[in-house]
Amino acid sequence: MLKIIDKYILKRYLGTFIVMLLMFIPIGIVIDVSEKVNKMIEHKVPFGQIARYYLDFTIYFANLLFPIFLFLSVIWFTSKLANNTEIIAILSSGISFSRFLRPYIIGATIVSFLALIMTIFLVPSASAGFKNFRYTYLNNSGREGMRENSDVFRQISKDEYIFVSNYQEVSKMAFNFSMEKFEGDKLKYKLIASRIKWNQKDSTYTIYNYNKRKVGAFGDIIESGEAKDTVFKFDLEDLTPVVYIAETLPITELNKFIDKERARGSSNINVYLVVLYKKYSIPVSAFILTIIAVSVSSMKRRGGMGVNLAIGIILAFAFVFLDKIFGVLAEKSTAPPLLAVWIPNIVFGALAIYLLRNAKR
Repeated sequence: MLKIIDKYILKRYLGTFIVMLLMFIPIGIVIDVSEKVNKMIEHKVPFGQIARYYLDFTIYFANLLFPIFLFLSVIWFTSKLANNTEIIAILSSGISFSRFLRPYIIGATIVSFLALIMTIFLVPSASAGFKNFRYTYLNNSGREGMRENSDVFRQISKDEYIFVSNYQEVSKMAFNFSMEKFEGDKLKYKLIASRIKWNQKDSTYTIYNYNKRKVGAFGDIIESGEAKDTVFKFDLEDLTPVVYIAETLPITELNKFIDKERARGSSNINVYLVVLYKKYSIPVSAFILTIIAVSVSSMKRRGGMGVNLAIGIILAFAFVFLDKIFGVLAEKSTAPPLLAVWIPNIVFGALAIYLLRNAKR
């Protein structure tokens, strides 16, 4: 009988979660289409690009909002079990509350594993496609706005710096490129170009409308031209906006990139670490939110499911609020990124333990 109950609850757990995703993601797509359709028509975006964008949109937002969807789905179907007095019947048969939680934990394990796989293998590619489409076609401020919002200023060695604006992933091209080399506080070399393009075939760069200046003790050497193929010591990823690249790199490449940036003494290292740590903290939140949801909704209340859903919505958005606040805090301050990313799970983990004890009573 216990196995039948496990299958019954597990089926409801996974089924309600999937239905919740299938309900809200199309709504999100419809809202996004209604907001962006004019710009898509204006830029004559090919249908294939639009279809790919909304596939990336689905993966990106399913990963971003999955804790809320999971939390609300567990509250929804558990409240129905409570209102139908099914939970009372299960517990009255001699099953402990801890044993009652087993199929929920199994369901959370399945969802966490799938979320982790999606975060590692699918989300980076979807994030790249999603953000590139928006930078290319949907930016509200046009080209100037894109340049302003995607400027990259990066130190690539002890005494060398690069700057670009409006990096485009599809064409592997960036605009307003400049590179400077110093000796102490004195400028020794400067290169500027209107565009720089990565050539994957031979791992070179092409610079367009360039001007190169070498500062000498007895005079400067100046070179200019329309186009030139050259080799630089920096990587293609160095031309990409900070958050943009962090979210688009697979886990192995992201770890290598973080090691490289740490060796360079990059001031943006916390931004990369936040993205890395969230890949692991978000799947763990499935267990915490599942326990909270069951503890809150397993008792029959006078207000019915509405009260449980109201409590669930408040707690879900409180979790997201804490997640965003401490994520930004880690990126913009000296707060340890690992601690900042895990604080929402720690706080809600303590809340889960407290609610679980009360629910058992």
